[in-house]
Amino acid sequence: MVDSPVPNRFTVDRTDDQTLTVSLVGDWDTRSGIGSLDDLEREMDGKSEIRSVQFDADQLRTWDSSLLTFLLVCHELCTARTIEFRDSGLPKGVRKLLELARAVPPKTDTRSDEEPPGPVTRLGADVISMGTGAVAFLGFTGETVLSIMRLVRGRAQLPWSHTLTILQRAGPSALGIVLLINFLVGMILAFVGAVQLTQFGAAIFVADLVAIATVREMGCMMTAIIMSGRTGAAFAAELGTMSVNQEIDALKTFGISPIDFLVLPRVLALFIMMPILTVFANIIAIFGGFLVSILLLDLNPTEYLHRSVESISLNGFLLGVFKGAFFGILIGLAGCFFGIRSGRNASSVGQAATSAVVAGITAIIVADGLFAVLTHLLGI
Repeated sequence: MVDSPVPNRFTVDRTDDQTLTVSLVGDWDTRSGIGSLDDLEREMDGKSEIRSVQFDADQLRTWDSSLLTFLLVCHELCTARTIEFRDSGLPKGVRKLLELARAVPPKTDTRSDEEPPGPVTRLGADVISMGTGAVAFLGFTGETVLSIMRLVRGRAQLPWSHTLTILQRAGPSALGIVLLINFLVGMILAFVGAVQLTQFGAAIFVADLVAIATVREMGCMMTAIIMSGRTGAAFAAELGTMSVNQEIDALKTFGISPIDFLVLPRVLALFIMMPILTVFANIIAIFGGFLVSILLLDLNPTEYLHRSVESISLNGFLLGVFKGAFFGILIGLAGCFFGIRSGRNASSVGQAATSAVVAGITAIIVADGLFAVLTHLLGI
């Protein structure tokens, strides 16, 4: 026969003028709750000063977390009144749970009472943050240059097999998307140019427009933007994940330079592959313009190709290839910089990839503007 449950209750008695004894009776479970502690508070706040509170569990039957909740509330009441809380009369299991519960620090309110910073303060903080990041990036670039110098002297800890894998990922694996985007860009350039030039009977100059714009600017720039979003983000995510898994710390522990082992292969891969991808991008973009011109403008294919070849100068071609190599270095540095500086959680890895793409594209646009000014001054 199963015993019927006994409702929980407690009584408060004075053992002496300075000690209260709380007697626990019945089944203390979540179905019955913990009841009101008004009687206990009144006794604590009575005329005579109470120094300690103890417990009597002789009539306690069963218990669960509701008893622990009751005891924690009693403990808070005692702490607020500087009264000693004696748990020696409680069951051993309850004492252990109380010890664990009291060992966990209480949660503090994370909300700040301070007013949010004003726009001027936020602007100043953003400027300081950007300045700090720029200084850190310059230091990172300097470390990479020193790593390249060690490579020239044959002292860099460069994993050649891993470098070949990165070359394949940064080159042949990216060729498809590079060709597709540049093919469409070439078609767009030809179509937009044709709309204007045909009004003046100069449709044949679409060939010059597509060839010069592609070789000098659009081929290298579009390829760099594609690689920043594809490969730069991948570099940042890879190194960020390694940072989360403490693999970079492990390399340092074994005396291996993360710059030599992780950064240098990626920067070299983009430096080598970006000029090659730029050449392919130039060819496919000119071919896209060629298709639009012969299909929509009814231009002579031979004449179009002749005009394209005549308009491309060696200086312009080499300028585009050189810019592609330089953009590759910027993409590699941005991806590796934000990847290595990533935090130790998953959200930090995503933020590192986003920052690498944004910083890489921004650096590409700024560098291309500086190249435009410099080539104008040099007459190239």
